[in-house]
Amino acid sequence: MGTETNTQAKPTLEQRILKVIGVKGTFKKDVMPMINYSSANITTSGSGYVISLYFTLFLTGVVNLKPEHAAIVTFIAGIWDAVIDPFIGIITDRTRSRYGRHRRYILWAMPLYAVSFAMLWNSYGLDGRARPVQAVVYFTVVYVLYKTAYSFVDVPHVAMLPELAPDYDLRTQYNSVGYIFNSIGMFPSFVLAMAVLAAFGFSDPEKGSEFPMLLVGIILGVVYAVCLVHTFRKVREKPSLDLKLEKFDFKYFLHEYALVVKNKAFRQYFFMSLCYNTACNFYRSSLVFYIRYIARLIRLYGLFTTIEGIAETSAFPFNYAVTMKHGKKKCAYIVTPLMILGFAICLFMNPTEKNSGSIIWTIILMLTAICYPFGKSGIGYAATNIFPDISDIDEAITGRRREGVIGTFNTLIKTCVSTTIQSLVLVILGVFGLQTGTEVTEYEKTTGLLFDQPNSALFGVRLCVVIVPIAFTLISLFLLRRFEMNKGDHRLISAAVATKHKYGSITLTEEEIKVVESITGQKYQNTWLGQNNNSSEEHRLEKNDLGEYIILLEIEEEMAKIRTAK
Repeated sequence: MGTETNTQAKPTLEQRILKVIGVKGTFKKDVMPMINYSSANITTSGSGYVISLYFTLFLTGVVNLKPEHAAIVTFIAGIWDAVIDPFIGIITDRTRSRYGRHRRYILWAMPLYAVSFAMLWNSYGLDGRARPVQAVVYFTVVYVLYKTAYSFVDVPHVAMLPELAPDYDLRTQYNSVGYIFNSIGMFPSFVLAMAVLAAFGFSDPEKGSEFPMLLVGIILGVVYAVCLVHTFRKVREKPSLDLKLEKFDFKYFLHEYALVVKNKAFRQYFFMSLCYNTACNFYRSSLVFYIRYIARLIRLYGLFTTIEGIAETSAFPFNYAVTMKHGKKKCAYIVTPLMILGFAICLFMNPTEKNSGSIIWTIILMLTAICYPFGKSGIGYAATNIFPDISDIDEAITGRRREGVIGTFNTLIKTCVSTTIQSLVLVILGVFGLQTGTEVTEYEKTTGLLFDQPNSALFGVRLCVVIVPIAFTLISLFLLRRFEMNKGDHRLISAAVATKHKYGSITLTEEEIKVVESITGQKYQNTWLGQNNNSSEEHRLEKNDLGEYIILLEIEEEMAKIRTAK
């Protein structure tokens, strides 16, 4: 008898990587488009992270503004962001261009983005105590310019994703690569900032001079510009030269956003994400004051932030695996308790001179650096993956692709909430009597001791870093549970939309109509899917052998060509 050998070639490194991230195909054809798209994440996440870490310290410590004056800067920029974002969403959706509706704005905004980011770290010698009005006006103008450029990058970038990745699971893969690039943007930006500060002999911006942070701003501004150019050059979007436009006026503007609010799935997402971002921004905006004045371990701020970045990144494989197997919400239910634990740990530390040399307090502080970001990643990952699906539900209601209008709210939540909470935290800490600036630094230089904040100020810090974040995290988790759409619902809606576009009418079963009404929050006849369906010819949805709704191949193939076009 002959013997039969069964030999299989060992999988290549490329095949192993693709298996880990769950992508079928090749690295060049299927993964590179995700990397090219996510390159812009380095810019948006990196710049936002540096600002959240250092900008308030820079304003109060280096520029010497009082907390309430620094709050004016961040508040006005946040209000401006709220005003301009809706207009950007509509402008991008109505753009006729051979480059597509959204992509070219990333390139146009790039110079202002890089320059305004660098200018945030240069006061031209203005002292916030000697000339507060001039300092507030200057930084407000520069911050508004930065926010404008940020919106003209982030809104179009987010708006491109539903078209680039029409499939439910493909969006998770795109967002997963984007999640990795968020870390690539945040961690090196922070490391560079700490390295430059250390090279000039400073442990944090509050004790430093202006030049090191200006140098950081210039270097990072150039890096961020290169990333935006790369995304513009490599990502392909369907041309929009034949786009049909309605007359634009204020009534049209209000109508467009009223349609968004009528979307039940959008409302559920919006309030969930709003509460989540509120919790994160309260914690992030007050954390440095907690570490400096309660933990008294500001010398470990760099290590703390490094561990945070590692912990959040390490949560990605778990979140991805759970999401692909159990849906987009499951990971949040599992890891969010760690986020709450990270907040709660901050209650147990009291400010004493012994803290700065205590191994126990150092360990406790580092537990916060591990628990909070790992737990935070759950709701954050779920929200990121849910958001692109909102555009598909909106299309079922309106019959139009309005990613820019929908994407506006994603940017508004992230940036407007961030700057507003920054302002609110500064106001709260000012009301509770927190002392900053030269009063603190001169005392510490003169006495060699750490500055003792009044008890009221310490309570204000704990309120912002523990109590408020826990409350909003619990609300966010509750709202996430109420978000109804799953993979099967999304495929039903996608199949229905594709069929209606092709034939002009569609016939759904009573059960399918109930699903559409439950997800959209509207009567079926009031949606685009339910209108003009009086055709004598029936166009019903079909299912494959797995019981999944079949989306018209023509639509999927067209989207695939756009994603892989060179």
